[in-house]
Amino acid sequence: LKAQAPLQRGPHWPRDHLPSVRFPSWRARRRRGVLLFDRSRFVVAKMYTQRVSDAAQMVHSDVWNRMNAPHRNKIDKLTGRIPKGQESPFGDFPSDYSKPTPRSQLNSLGSLGASIVMTPRKMEEPSPQKMETLKKGSGLGGAMSSKSPRKEAPLPIPPKAGAFSKRTIVASEFRRSYDRGDLPIQITHCGTANKISWKVDIEKLDYHHYLPIFFDGIREKEEPYRFLSIEGTHNMLEKGGSKILPVVPQLIIPIKTALNTRDPEVVAATLKVLQKLVLAGEMIGEALVPYYRQLLPVFNLFKNSAKNIGDTMDYGQRKRRNLGELIDETLEIFEVHGGEDAFINIKYMIPTYESCVAAA
Repeated sequence: LKAQAPLQRGPHWPRDHLPSVRFPSWRARRRRGVLLFDRSRFVVAKMYTQRVSDAAQMVHSDVWNRMNAPHRNKIDKLTGRIPKGQESPFGDFPSDYSKPTPRSQLNSLGSLGASIVMTPRKMEEPSPQKMETLKKGSGLGGAMSSKSPRKEAPLPIPPKAGAFSKRTIVASEFRRSYDRGDLPIQITHCGTANKISWKVDIEKLDYHHYLPIFFDGIREKEEPYRFLSIEGTHNMLEKGGSKILPVVPQLIIPIKTALNTRDPEVVAATLKVLQKLVLAGEMIGEALVPYYRQLLPVFNLFKNSAKNIGDTMDYGQRKRRNLGELIDETLEIFEVHGGEDAFINIKYMIPTYESCVAAA
């Protein structure tokens, strides 16, 4: 067969990687390969430009936490850090009803069997003399002295202030409303990330009623409450427009409660919501200035909590979980959109903050 001329090199085909094409069948395959390669590049580019929401990223991280730190949520529930769920689909059991557990059932059976084995017929009653126990200093053993110097007791370690320790998270109003079925939302399970399916148009919602409830659920750490609250908050802020500004005073207490948990995961989610809140409409940044004294103390606490990893690479940087960087970004947004009084109020609460706006 006569050799055919090679194909022309495209912009994505290097000249060094072009094999010599000698047969028509290879040339046809090569052309089909070029088309398939272009299509795959388009799909891959579209996939990487698609943004996964913050709530979906937290769901993905839970999968890793189940392998890295299993039973973490269970331990937090037992220690009282996060609220426990309902005992049944119909609510909790009555207070005067003790729910039997497998451990209690085994203990009851064990005590019953022990009583049967240890109390046979015609067993003598234990005498009171055998039941007596020796008290400290009344026995004959150990009555000796030592000439070695006495060791002084170690001094007690000073207690920790616990400024960075996590606080107890109480059940939110969002959890109660969702359990009652008062919220017009449901989860849509997708391939890579879940989404929220709203039963009504977001523009028709009463923001004075629903937006504070969604903000109150930001401090939740259990699914599906956390995903629904954070994703629903972002959706309402995106389509709220002028409805958000009158509701700002009602959002201060839920935001302050979420920040005061001092849980890095909850604080990071709250900072991202605050950034979106300020950028959601005009005058919202200026409306937050009078409430800096309620919001910024936790900012000042975690402002310097940055990772010192040297020359290594932080692969989790794309998830934006570094509190130090998030706080700096949030303060800069506050200053830019907070008006002329924003910087002096931020400087009053956080003395180490430096202005990001060039002086005229």
